[in-house]
Amino acid sequence: MRIIQIIDSLEAGGAERVAVNYANGLSSLRIQSYICVTRKEGLLKQNLSSNVGYIFLNKKSTLDLNAFLKLKKYITKNKIDILHAHSTSYFIAVVMKFFNPKLKIVWHDHYGNSEFLSVRPYKLLKLSSFFFNYILSVNPKLADWARLKLSCKNIEYVKNYPILSSSATDNTKLKGKDGKRVVCLANLREQKNHLMLLEAFKTVTQDHPDWSLHCIGKNFEDDYANSVFNKVRDLNLDSNVYFYNSKSDILNILQQCQVGVLVSKSEGLPLSLLEYGLAKLPVIATDVGDCRSLINDSNLGILIEDINKQTISEAITKFITNEDSAQLCANNYMIKINKEYSENAVLDKLKKIYKTIIE
Repeated sequence: MRIIQIIDSLEAGGAERVAVNYANGLSSLRIQSYICVTRKEGLLKQNLSSNVGYIFLNKKSTLDLNAFLKLKKYITKNKIDILHAHSTSYFIAVVMKFFNPKLKIVWHDHYGNSEFLSVRPYKLLKLSSFFFNYILSVNPKLADWARLKLSCKNIEYVKNYPILSSSATDNTKLKGKDGKRVVCLANLREQKNHLMLLEAFKTVTQDHPDWSLHCIGKNFEDDYANSVFNKVRDLNLDSNVYFYNSKSDILNILQQCQVGVLVSKSEGLPLSLLEYGLAKLPVIATDVGDCRSLINDSNLGILIEDINKQTISEAITKFITNEDSAQLCANNYMIKINKEYSENAVLDKLKKIYKTIIE
């Protein structure tokens, strides 16, 4: 099999990390593995294995003929069989199938707003799905939606899996006091609910002024990012809350923290929660997407059902004031993630799916 992952960018987002993990993981199994980045390179490029074939299209528009022809030539040259398209990159995969009908398409749905599927636009996706051989969804809710709305019979839920490793470029030093840090791995998007997290953390600092919150994620320099930074100033949290933009040394960062938090309004299966587990952090998350499958027991972490600043601040405070409980949850959660969300289990399932559509 010769498989290419197709992704819009290599910015440090969840779908992008999955694409890189798949490309690297398949190459380690001696499968001919490639990755195509259509629009923008980014931090994750440095995480690619040297065994992974790489092409960057620098696609400028939806109908960029030069990008189409460049990818067509690359696919032909490398005799690629399967196009594994992530998120919105399905369209270019369908175009490639028009050039070569023998190509097989796997579409991977990472849609983060799975709490709001009723308003999801999908006309182009539904039309494109006639050409999909398989659909993979990051949580059961998305798989059910695809069965109801799309025109592909082969649909399956496949778990994400985390990869964290050390490197010589691990140089991020977090601010704040050692042993008193809360981390939030989330790009600055409205669905990630930073504004409410800030309000909750303001309450936390009233009794625990020496604790700090560290937000790691892409700053898109838009109105939402500006509202987040304005909120920090309005709440007088400049000495307690720090932003670092995208970072590649996630393991190094998490090892400097004591609590991992994610208070999103909507999610798929957040890779950040899985990474908290590998780093052995006690976790706090809201009950959205597939978070409940990760934190389905009070001995694994804190799952917030009623999302407001009080419930969030109480959860953070619980782990701050009860180290025994925090350590117990961290240990149990790490064991669960290592057991149920392993690279080997997911790649074995992925290989079987690839083989069914090739045969």
